[in-house]
Amino acid sequence: MQEQVTLECTEAKKEGKPASRYLTFRNKKTVTERIEKKKYNPHLKRHTLHKEIK
Repeated sequence: MQEQVTLECTEAKKEGKPASRYLTFRNKKTVTERIEKKKYNPHLKRHTLHKEIK
């Protein structure tokens, strides 16, 4: 069963810039913990760690 999740930048808030968000899918049955991925943040102009939010 696929579930749509939102990934939000963890470093942007510390620097006072807007956080970038990405939508992705995960399989609820096989991936039980929250997703963390390195994605591009256009406001910071570099790749940063994005964590799943509710």
